Amino acid sequence: MDASGDERLIRTPRSGLRTVTVLWAAAALAVAAVPAAARPAAAPDEDPVVVVDCFQKAQVRPDDFVLACGDGNNRLVRLHWDSWGRRTATATGTDLVNECRPNCAEGRFLGYPVRVTLSEPDQWPTAPDLRRFTKIRLIYPDTAPAPVAKDVTYKLVY
Repeated sequence: MDASGDERLIRTPRSGLRTVTVLWAAAALAVAAVPAAARPAAAPDEDPVVVVDCFQKAQVRPDDFVLACGDGNNRLVRLHWDSWGRRTATATGTDLVNECRPNCAEGRFLGYPVRVTLSEPDQWPTAPDLRRFTKIRLIYPDTAPAPVAKDVTYKLVY
């Protein structure tokens, strides 16, 4: 109810009051939803750190990675990345190594379960706007390929 200037009571029908309330609530929800929908997706703070492959291509979370660029006789395959951060990246996978017996052309590839950690990011001289991991650590939970130690770290040269 409302009082007009001449002190008469004006009745608002209940159904009209409900309609106004529902419309007001719908408008409030629409206004609240518009800024969220209109807001652009959050941009990443920085470009991700990359790992550089044998062809000097920047990669993020690669499925496989060649360790022996000269002949391809050692590669990491079926990599499942647990994390990929600004300081380190970790994965599990298989290290496929050519046993090279009687020679590498006739040798067979043997698989070794491996845990992989990429670390020590630094500016990539070829692409100064990118940072690339410069170290790779391989930990073999079971057997390591001879003559490699069960825990070994290599410098990534690309």
